[in-house]
Amino acid sequence: MPANKPRPPLSLADQVQASLDWLEGKSTKRDRENLQRFAISATNALGVSMSNMKLLAKRLGRNHELAAALWDTGCYEARMLATLIDIPEFVTRAQMDRWCRDFDNWAICDTACFHLFDRTPHALGKVEAWAKRRQEFVKRAAFALLASMALHGRGADDASFARSLSLIESAADDERNFVKKSVSWALRAVGRRSAELNAKSVVVAQRLAGSAEAAPRWVGKDALRELTSSAVLARFTKAKSKAKPRSKKA
Repeated sequence: MPANKPRPPLSLADQVQASLDWLEGKSTKRDRENLQRFAISATNALGVSMSNMKLLAKRLGRNHELAAALWDTGCYEARMLATLIDIPEFVTRAQMDRWCRDFDNWAICDTACFHLFDRTPHALGKVEAWAKRRQEFVKRAAFALLASMALHGRGADDASFARSLSLIESAADDERNFVKKSVSWALRAVGRRSAELNAKSVVVAQRLAGSAEAAPRWVGKDALRELTSSAVLARFTKAKSKAKPRSKKA
């Protein structure tokens, strides 16, 4: 083959294999141990740092077809990579449900919600649907997705976030650790969006904090610490002062 002739593009299967080979080459004992250290019970994991997965994602660029193929390998790091390179506009409701059913640890759940799902037009509908499910990581996904939307300012207006507080309050009695932590995360994220949402979120958090049951009491107290903190309240005061029109000098 002449030196100046371009190489033919890799097939999808070859792209997947090249990605897996690259990830395997970045696998370390320390990163495998970190999975256990951070309670990531991932099956079929290589042990690759998030920084290296993001590096490969940047090299690959956005690719919906490759993301789907990487997900289908079942490899934990390949699935993490898939959430980083997929194209939000191409993600369907069916794909979100299918991937969500595959979640088996908090890290893949939160990464998919934080980096991909909250950018889709289906995000709010999936929050409402998944919040009613019993499966641990599907239910966690509902509130991880809600928190991601609130933090990134995507997919809903303040009125929609205010309505989501009823979902948060209903799910706060779930004693499972990964669920209740995501419920608290969602409540804190919604309450940080605006002074109005903060006030409504504090009311919910106070009600939960006064519960006789352990799980909602924990969620309420955990959220209150942040929602009533001086740092959060100062931000609203600063935003309010900036919004005031300056008086014109005579």
